[in-house]
Amino acid sequence: MKNRSKSPRRIIGRILLLLLILTVLIHGGHALTLDRIVVYNDISFSSPNVPAEMNGYRIAFVTDIHALNDRRLQTVVDELNQRQVNLVLLGGDFTYDSDALERTLTLVSQIGNTDGIFGVEGNHDTYDILFPAMEAHNITPLSNNGTYVRDGFYLAGVEDLWNRNPDVSAAIAGAGSDSFVLLLSHNPDVSMMHDTTGVDLILSGHTHGGQLNFFGLWSIGLDTRVISDYGTRFRGGWAESRDGTPVYVCRGIGDYYPRVFARPEVTLLTLLHE
Repeated sequence: MKNRSKSPRRIIGRILLLLLILTVLIHGGHALTLDRIVVYNDISFSSPNVPAEMNGYRIAFVTDIHALNDRRLQTVVDELNQRQVNLVLLGGDFTYDSDALERTLTLVSQIGNTDGIFGVEGNHDTYDILFPAMEAHNITPLSNNGTYVRDGFYLAGVEDLWNRNPDVSAAIAGAGSDSFVLLLSHNPDVSMMHDTTGVDLILSGHTHGGQLNFFGLWSIGLDTRVISDYGTRFRGGWAESRDGTPVYVCRGIGDYYPRVFARPEVTLLTLLHE
């Protein structure tokens, strides 16, 4: 009788052990394969505020580089140079290692474009070190300010939420009421804390698609609200601000910690005149 009573427990134990091993293998395999392959995600955004002459305008959005090694970052640069973009936007968190900043900026400054490269700081950046280095590589930093890239197209950027004081109103103050306004904010939580009614589109990073996800469904950092105060609202892809402004959250390309079910991403945005 003893042996019979233990038999079902042994079977259940072995099943649970097998499931655990399979789970570890699936997540480990994903982290070592797909989660190291950059996805070039083509998206479009239509608005009547997009100038008619800018219909089809192409923007490359690269964020959360986190000192990606030279070989992998060079691959991204080479790919984008084949895509023929008009504008390059950088979403912050260039590096967690200040020694790697120079090589990172040297590489991203080689992305071909017609209208320039602009960027904001992230929570892993030190702005008074980052901004002069960006300018030395002909990359324009945006810090609670903005500029016209083309007639009718105003680009703005804010300071990082965790380190400084983002001010959306100040960033878009120079935009005309009939202009198309695109806002860069490293942390998408800014869109829930500020008035964004004067903005047409917000691009953000920071969340890394949750970074560590259980079967892509449960994120340690997002569900526990460590990465974002708004849980999985800004895991990745399309979302909305508190005011209903469209927000696109890119998962970024750097690792920082291993990615699990959070593939790295470069966003390729096409603007369309509606």
